[in-house]
Amino acid sequence: MKILIIGAGGMVGQKLVYKLLEPNFNAFNIDEICLFDLYLPKYKDTRIRRVIGTVENSEILKEFSSERFGLIFYLASVVSGEAEENFEKGWNVNLFSMWNFLSALKVEHLNSSRKYIPKVIFTSSIAVFGSPFPDKIDDEFLCSPQTSYGAQKASIEILISDFSRKGFINGISLRLPTICVRPGTPNKATSGFFSNIIREPLNGKKAYLPVDPSVRHWHASPRSAVNFLIHAVSLETFQLENRRSLNLPGVSCTVEEQIESLRSIAGQKAVDLIVPKKDLSIQNMVKGWPKNFSHLKASQLGFKSENNFNEIIKIFIEDDLN
Repeated sequence: MKILIIGAGGMVGQKLVYKLLEPNFNAFNIDEICLFDLYLPKYKDTRIRRVIGTVENSEILKEFSSERFGLIFYLASVVSGEAEENFEKGWNVNLFSMWNFLSALKVEHLNSSRKYIPKVIFTSSIAVFGSPFPDKIDDEFLCSPQTSYGAQKASIEILISDFSRKGFINGISLRLPTICVRPGTPNKATSGFFSNIIREPLNGKKAYLPVDPSVRHWHASPRSAVNFLIHAVSLETFQLENRRSLNLPGVSCTVEEQIESLRSIAGQKAVDLIVPKKDLSIQNMVKGWPKNFSHLKASQLGFKSENNFNEIIKIFIEDDLN
């Protein structure tokens, strides 16, 4: 199998690559893994091919389509805060690049004697939903995004669904919870503080909390995110019942409950490094974010996540601390 990972330089992309390269990983018979992003680490595995570039380059996307990868993970995205600040960049990178890529795949499908239908796994987001919310968002709740990022993700979900309906691709959109705890350094994602208030204190650094501790949100670990992507590959079209966008499992908790989990695992000294510093713009944006999901369909299809936030912190310590 030939695999293409677009956006392979990001945190989830790198973790996906390492998972695929594990010596005991045998879910796919991998011949080649082509990685594409603005930045890519180097790997020793001879099956890896690195291509540096941007998804705004439609010519590169056309070249990829002609290579007829059987499996494509599309992870590339301008993150939420940057998409909100830079309206044009958000739409160009997040939506129009995807349109160009899907259009190139369609041309390859129509021009091939043996119909080329790649499996496309797209990382969408719970940002496709907007308030007012029920106590738990179920699989029937309508999309009503209240950010540019959410609108871009929702638009791509529709593209994935329609190109799949026409038979050009076999696609699925995974609405990832907010991935926490993210390793590395803070990025421009508005949701980044959920990770910052755990990661930085565990590393002995201060972290600023821009919202009220009562804020509730929906989380899953990076390990779960990778497992979601791999599990989606095994799903058959008939199992989706024409619903190609899935709400995935996660943990619903408040910031205060996050902090209590940190206290129980790392002690009061770590909690003392969290400094309240209100940011009204972030606080107002967070008010329009989902808080809880029922995720019945995804669970029936075999997707699994953590059961509580303590597990999420322990996974960060095992996989990424130091």
